[in-house]
Order: sequence, then structure tokens, then C-alpha cells
Amino acid sequence: MEKIVLISGASLGIIAIVLGAFGAHAFKKILPEDKMASFEVGVRYQMYAALYLLIIGSLLDFDSTSEKWAYYGVFYGVVLFSGSIYLLSFKEHWKAEGLRFFGPITPLGGLFMIVGWLALLISFL
Repeated sequence: MEKIVLISGASLGIIAIVLGAFGAHAFKKILPEDKMASFEVGVRYQMYAALYLLIIGSLLDFDSTSEKWAYYGVFYGVVLFSGSIYLLSFKEHWKAEGLRFFGPITPLGGLFMIVGWLALLISFL
């Protein structure tokens, strides 16, 4: 499981760097300032999650359920959280009103990340 967590962390980190670069250059030209700010929040939280996963992947054995949930919560949480923010940032540009569906997904992703951090705390206790 450690290898899966490390690969997940490295992959999220790579994607965050790529999206951050696109955001700083290409997307700034097409997204309004408020949407760009939201996009940057998604990238920032994705990078936090990447670093978190690299750290726990290096330190934990994932023998307990709480250690496994420390991974699942943060990984799936950031996919939902940042992924929905990315899509919602482009909703107006793409004229895709159907993407409004992703609005409630963002806080759900945040909740998953909280669960992941809480599970990590429980594993320490």
C-alpha cells in the first residue's frame, strides 16, 4: 500500500505543477479573476495533498484501518475537491451550465479530506 500512496502523491504533485503552470500562463488569459483565484485554490490544495501523501507514504505501514483512511480520505477528497473546482472554474468559459452539478461535490471533497486528516490523528492516538 505504501507504494500506491507514494505513486498517488507523486502523480498529484506532477498534475498540480502542470495545472499551476497552465494557470499562470494560458488560463489567466481566458478565465476571469475570480475563477482564476478558485482554480489556484484547487491547485494549492492538490499540492498540499500530494505532499501529505508523500509524507504518510514514507512514514506509515498502513496496517490499521485509520492509516488506510488517512490515505483514502485525502486522496479521494482532493480528487473531488480540486477536480470540481477545476471544472467549475471553466463553466462559463465552456458555456456548460450542466457543470453546476459539481457545486455540491466541492464541499464533499473537503469533508473527505477532513476525514483523512482525522483518521491520521486517530492512528497517532
